[in-house]
Amino acid sequence: MRPDWIQPFALALASYTTGYIAWSGHALALPAAVAFPALWSLARSRRTASLVSAAYFLAASRGLPQGVAAFYQSDIWPGLILWIVASSGFVVVHAAVWSRQSGGWKALRYLVAMILMALPPFGIVGWAHPVTAAGILFPGWGWSGLAAVTAGLAIMTTQYRPAAAITLVGFWLWSAAFWTTPDIGRGWQGVDLQLGNSLGRNNSLARHSDLVATLRSARRPDTAYMLLPESALAFWTPSVERLWQQHLVGSDLSVIAGAAVVDHDGYDNVLVRVSSTESEILYRQRMPVPGSMWQPWLPLIGRSRGARANFFANPIVSVGGQRVAPLICYEQLIIWPVLQSMLHDPYLIIAVGNDWWTKGTSIVAIQRISTQAWARLFGKPLVMSFNT
Repeated sequence: MRPDWIQPFALALASYTTGYIAWSGHALALPAAVAFPALWSLARSRRTASLVSAAYFLAASRGLPQGVAAFYQSDIWPGLILWIVASSGFVVVHAAVWSRQSGGWKALRYLVAMILMALPPFGIVGWAHPVTAAGILFPGWGWSGLAAVTAGLAIMTTQYRPAAAITLVGFWLWSAAFWTTPDIGRGWQGVDLQLGNSLGRNNSLARHSDLVATLRSARRPDTAYMLLPESALAFWTPSVERLWQQHLVGSDLSVIAGAAVVDHDGYDNVLVRVSSTESEILYRQRMPVPGSMWQPWLPLIGRSRGARANFFANPIVSVGGQRVAPLICYEQLIIWPVLQSMLHDPYLIIAVGNDWWTKGTSIVAIQRISTQAWARLFGKPLVMSFNT
């Protein structure tokens, strides 16, 4: 008789491998995540189900400890602690819904887990959600593709998993043969920057002038809207607003860029639109990064609350008569912001990030491929801009 630890160890190892491959930063590797529900369902105890869930999540989010250490300029220990804490939501949900019962009952329980990890409060740390693979398996299918992959993931927890696996692998191979990245919206252009941690902290006249010069040199003849990364304009003030309008005089260009709007109670992480004649706060981030930006516990100790979370606000915005779905940084890793935006059938998706702290990790690549997957699922053009 085999020792009792072999099956849990094998499932955990397979789950870790699944998470590592699926979230390696390569779009066509994302469908490997569909193996997770099968491994979870094969667990013989709640403890093993917890172990399998932890292995998957920790592998998928493996860049977090190094990224946190870089962000706070500290050693690796705070990142390791946050890495483990962040995994707790995923593990708790999947352990709680696990059952010894098989068949349709287990599939229904896994469906509950998927929904819980897609919506707040658990969805706040709902990274590495296997349903993201829908955009790779069923590009252009929209809501039907989302339903198809949801059904496939649920069936992977039943005795019919071989048939589901063969079917999904078939779609995977077909997609791999004909995969293309999303189109870029007509008249739009994203500009990537490599300004490191100075972006968002340097609010000098010289920095703003340099950014304008960068846009002018990079602009294509047919571009009407140029996208800059999160925090590109630092603090959005009347002085910065006037400065950019002056720089754009004589141009028909509109710039969409990240900034922060500060008040006595905290701040909003926003996208602003500015042209030579007008400006506006276009979008307020729905879900800032928990811990480093969104800190709702701070008022309890008499401090301002940091970045505000506008959970279900402004899912789409209007730019030049076009319906646009904005996603800032962390929102590209979780589920409900993009699905809420897709309910309004936008023309295109814009995605920005200030990811200087992720150097040496796959976090930026994961943000990019996640957003690409959603854009391909719903057949939307995609414009991206990141700072590294």
